[in-house]
Amino acid sequence: MPGFELTPVGTVESTLTDQAVAPRQGDEGAPSAWLIFFPAYAEALTDIAPGTTILLLTWLDRADRTVLRVHPRDDRARPLTGVFSTRSADRPNPIGLHRVEVLSVDGPRLRVSGLEALDGTPVLDVKPVLEPTGQR
Repeated sequence: MPGFELTPVGTVESTLTDQAVAPRQGDEGAPSAWLIFFPAYAEALTDIAPGTTILLLTWLDRADRTVLRVHPRDDRARPLTGVFSTRSADRPNPIGLHRVEVLSVDGPRLRVSGLEALDGTPVLDVKPVLEPTGQR
């Protein structure tokens, strides 16, 4: 099967630097963080404002891409489970999915709530959270 290329649009700037001690999910004590977008993509941020909830897609660049089964949450008491049934960062295509709220906007930088991604994590894309009407 042919591969394809993803181009990062920015990076995460966070106090989290060690995967071993980082929260597993944003709602488990993750700090706020900055999303730093490359200048070429600044115009794409035009309509994002504080209070907006977004879905952030990242490339979990420190993940082990050979892993197919894990003990959920690294709990050896739990049975091995296929990674597609878990939120494990270790997986064939380590795409991170994070629901965060925009706290502030400073040019091509967004400060977001509780983000468990590590400092330097590549940002792939941002999507709006659709309202119940489905409009956007």
